[in-house]
Amino acid sequence: MGIWDRLGSVINSYINDMAGEKTGESPSSGRFSSRDPDLDAAFDELNDFLNQKDTGYTKKENAKNDWQDFESAGASSKSKIPPEELRADFELLGVSFGADADECKAAYKKLLKIHHPDRHTGHEGNYKKATEKSAKLNAAYDRIEKWRESRQRR
Repeated sequence: MGIWDRLGSVINSYINDMAGEKTGESPSSGRFSSRDPDLDAAFDELNDFLNQKDTGYTKKENAKNDWQDFESAGASSKSKIPPEELRADFELLGVSFGADADECKAAYKKLLKIHHPDRHTGHEGNYKKATEKSAKLNAAYDRIEKWRESRQRR
């Protein structure tokens, strides 16, 4: 049993104990019940999630499924699919391959705030690393944006 399973069990038992005190049920009844149907539905959803078995998906398979979802969502034209050489740029920004412009921009800004050289002026080594990282982020974002602009001109 993993740490998350144990944590889920602890949370589940705590909620059941608290629910038993409020509703008069015994804590061992195993069913949370309140007077609020939304709370009951949320608890049932949490319970279902905690009781799920590992689906066996790997990160790579999830990425493949995400890409298939992207293709089926209306990316019928080849011009809408980013070229494979941009995959590393999307990955550097921490977004899924083919993410929309708003998602890319938000990720770019977030990472640039963290890795901007001005934030690391007190330490020479960190400053140099931050300069290199921000240059890579700028280049990756520029390549993605240039591809988007060229796609829109078609």
